[in-house]
Amino acid sequence: MKIAICTLGCKVNQYETQAMERELTARGHALVPFEGPADAYVVNTCTVTAVSDKKSRQMLRRARKQSPDAVVAVCGCYAQTHPEEVRALDVDLIAGTGDRMAFLDLLEHAVREREPVVRLDEAMRRRSFEILPAGGLSARTRAMLKVEDGCTNFCSYCIIPYARGPVRSLPLAEAEAEARRLAEEGYREIVLTGIEISSWGRDLPGKPPLMDLVEAVCRAAEGVRVRLGSLEPRTVTEDFCRRGSVLPNLCPHFHLSMQSGCDATLARMNRKYDTKRYKKSVDLLNGFFDRPAVTTDWIVGFPGETEEEFSATLAFVRTCGFAAMHVFPYSIRPGTPAAALAQVPGPVKEERAARAGALAEELRGVYLQGCVGRVYHVLYEQEADGLFQGHAPNYMTVAVKGEDLHNRVLPTRILGVRDGGLLGELMDK
Repeated sequence: MKIAICTLGCKVNQYETQAMERELTARGHALVPFEGPADAYVVNTCTVTAVSDKKSRQMLRRARKQSPDAVVAVCGCYAQTHPEEVRALDVDLIAGTGDRMAFLDLLEHAVREREPVVRLDEAMRRRSFEILPAGGLSARTRAMLKVEDGCTNFCSYCIIPYARGPVRSLPLAEAEAEARRLAEEGYREIVLTGIEISSWGRDLPGKPPLMDLVEAVCRAAEGVRVRLGSLEPRTVTEDFCRRGSVLPNLCPHFHLSMQSGCDATLARMNRKYDTKRYKKSVDLLNGFFDRPAVTTDWIVGFPGETEEEFSATLAFVRTCGFAAMHVFPYSIRPGTPAAALAQVPGPVKEERAARAGALAEELRGVYLQGCVGRVYHVLYEQEADGLFQGHAPNYMTVAVKGEDLHNRVLPTRILGVRDGGLLGELMDK
């Protein structure tokens, strides 16, 4: 049958969709664009914000409208946490965030029998990690490897722990085997991803630290770049940096979730660190790695944030010198403690987001300018606007003149800054 899939949300959702795509094609089904006719539509939903919920509902309605007789199936975090809302949208199959292979069995059943099915478990009771095949179906360049699922941080603005359940980790031997297979298939970069990868190992015998996993994957996929997903700042210790800095294929790009640079705001967010501990992590990375790219997330206008607290974050951000920042105005997530707090007016959030965005651009420009004159081994991925584009180990975008560079890692001298990225030239062999 013809199956169309729409994926919303994070890299974990993208990873799980890729795994389902591989399995569906192995079962003999055809993948078709979501915008066209299909026998079945799958929406892999997100619920990180109320806006995410709205997008999930919109895609389900779109699928039903464009093919009224098709099976419409929904999985993911929104379906897990709000099944009654999903049930009201005239869908045929509702599943959540667990057991993706069983979901595909149910999808095939729904198409054959035309019977509505709701199959949900209790996320908080999960104890095992579902091992899914890594790697996508498109041209092999970068592969995500999901190594962890679940979260127990319970930040006051986040509903994801209830959607994903407790921490479950991919065993070390399985991670090594997957990394080795991806290298053999021709991928040039592996991205370790998860709901909260800093918690990897917490449920395994001996509770090994994340760096044990990183070292094992780097060894198993020797010659393949290894990039880390978002890290909780306290993961970065002297031991983490000492061991990571000697791994030749570990990318010097570290995304440290910040959310705020004000201790009072961090406390209301129920984050487990303060600005002093966060800055220690930044300083350790800069001390052990050669000009790493430290990137972050920043929520502006969190409930109760005063102008003084926002100004404190502005000042703190300058001390960190981030290479890039994702700036988000706070969005109410119903069902979380933060939703009940005094809210910052919308115009104030927008004004602060604009100021934060301007600072983010300023700091990114400083970091990019510091790359000029350096030589990076760039993984080239696609051609655009007459230039071939790829990413340096620090995840900065690099564009060069060249042909047939796809999936090649080539030494490149940086000539200047261009359109928020870097302009380079290929070096002679």
